[in-house]
Amino acid sequence: MLLEIENLHVFYGAIEALHGLSFHVDEGEIVALIGANGAGKSTILNTISGLLRPREGSIHFRQQDITNTPASRIVKLGISQVPEGRKIFAPLTVKENLEMGAYTRSDKSEIAESMKSAFASFPRLEERLQQLGGTLSGGEQQMLAMGRGLMSRPSLLLLDEPSMGLAPILVEEIFRIIEKINEQGTSILLVEQNANMALSVADRGYVLETGQIVLEGSARELRENPEVKAAYLGKA
Repeated sequence: MLLEIENLHVFYGAIEALHGLSFHVDEGEIVALIGANGAGKSTILNTISGLLRPREGSIHFRQQDITNTPASRIVKLGISQVPEGRKIFAPLTVKENLEMGAYTRSDKSEIAESMKSAFASFPRLEERLQQLGGTLSGGEQQMLAMGRGLMSRPSLLLLDEPSMGLAPILVEEIFRIIEKINEQGTSILLVEQNANMALSVADRGYVLETGQIVLEGSARELRENPEVKAAYLGKA
């Protein structure tokens, strides 16, 4: 098992955001977390990344307890997050943004190799290498955020709402790239409001409501579940 979450309780002040959450990600999988706004999806990713601390519960990555590990150390262990809203460094060039993703690494030749690999997945980034991040289109910024996330060579990539604000044709392109990244050996935990797209690429999924998992199963089972169809897929 690559990632194991057990009985996770996370609070914002007095408000409990996650209520005893347990789930796992196996090596090589794409696992989708779906749910409405405020269900706790981003909170889960931020807790795994070390940006939030749980009050109870544990997070194990490759059998190592990382529950209270600093965020910078978590990146070094092999977990990288692509945050909601991209959060690229707008005043920096595309090249500088990608280099920021490799800040935990020191071997320049290996970093150059990773950049080549990022260009293989995102050819448009190579074309805009010296362009400022803030001048890119929304789709290009999403590609840059994902490329930056891959620069640390993660075993597990956490993707938070990669389709947000993108035109449908770009959404399809981003999800094709997600599948390609996974085929190249990176496991993915995908948070996505576009449940149909998420379940079309995922192996398994979990449905969240107000900080709790209410359904889980294979992506196919969830796509065919009447409750999921009615609530998230726009089908009665």
